[in-house]
Amino acid sequence: MTGSVAPPVTSGAAPAFRAVVAPIAVALVAAIAVAWLIIARLTGAAESSAVTPAVAIERLPAQATDAPVLGPASTLAPADAKARNAADPFETADLAPAAAFRFRGSADDRTRATDCLALAALAEAGDDDQGQRAVMQVVLNRVRHPAFARTVCGVVFEGSARATGCQFTFTCDGSLARRYSDAAWNAARLRAREALGGRVYEPVGLATHYHTDWVYPWWSPKLVKVAQVETHLFFRWPGYWGSAAAASLAYRGGEPAIAALTAGADAAQPVVAANAEAAAAAKLVPTGSGASVVMRDPSGRANFVTVDPAKGTAAALNTARSLCNGEGTCRVYGWSDGGLVPKALPLPATARAQLQFSYARDPLGGEIVLYRCDAFRGLPREQCIPKAR
Repeated sequence: MTGSVAPPVTSGAAPAFRAVVAPIAVALVAAIAVAWLIIARLTGAAESSAVTPAVAIERLPAQATDAPVLGPASTLAPADAKARNAADPFETADLAPAAAFRFRGSADDRTRATDCLALAALAEAGDDDQGQRAVMQVVLNRVRHPAFARTVCGVVFEGSARATGCQFTFTCDGSLARRYSDAAWNAARLRAREALGGRVYEPVGLATHYHTDWVYPWWSPKLVKVAQVETHLFFRWPGYWGSAAAASLAYRGGEPAIAALTAGADAAQPVVAANAEAAAAAKLVPTGSGASVVMRDPSGRANFVTVDPAKGTAAALNTARSLCNGEGTCRVYGWSDGGLVPKALPLPATARAQLQFSYARDPLGGEIVLYRCDAFRGLPREQCIPKAR
């Protein structure tokens, strides 16, 4: 930090006055600079070259719709990904724990927040106590961060209704079809109530992102690696964006219902006839793949196809890459039965339960590729669309 040289003292009262005013002025300038940075990041305003930020913020996604997807967005083999992860160092400074979550909302808000938090923990960490608490802490860290939704359910389901994809992949990859035992739900809800009541899981600090150690997403080395819990690595943003000051927004309730977030996911939807975009995209499908395009949104970012598991994983993956032949985010969802192809995103429950193939590409080319492993045989567990435990 640099500063100017103070002028000579000409009054006996001046030193005392400056001793009081100078720190206030510095604090005020810093507060204004930080406020400007937050506003600029949230509104997409360009940083002026004439302004020197008081705190450096890395040029990483600041809006939830642009933030790194949580999931295995990696094309490396698991062993290679583990080696790359091991080479990236952990933060050496003392890990600052998150502040205790302060719940302010109605009884309905608490019930909905508890269920969403428990669902995320179950889907992401199974029945592991430490893993569930780590996931819950990440969700609550996001709720209080300006880059994400302001409710627990909003964070968990962020992106699930858009063709650009989900922040938590379990809300888009068919995992919502899982069913958990009453005992598993009760245990997860207890942990969720504790987290909402102020219990802090300190080992992950202010982490807002994580991934398993057998994948290596493009964004992994750009974030600060703070902790490992079981096979999951946890990260925070660098600079101010990853500080306690940035993640300090007050929670005010207003939790949406899960049914509203999944947009009638349990309701049957009719098969949509091949639209003009699908007809055009059909020419992109590799010959002999056994695939066909049923629906494609006008942007090309969302594609519903039929696939033939008998043709193998390469045929499905080549189809997806052929459809996602441009730049930016792209999603391909595949079923073996055309009668299960839904009308639009988000995927209804019946379609999620029968999803055979899921492909997602992030804006920088990282891929998530998952298959239904009772149809596509011989795949490692991490390549399988999760099923009920």
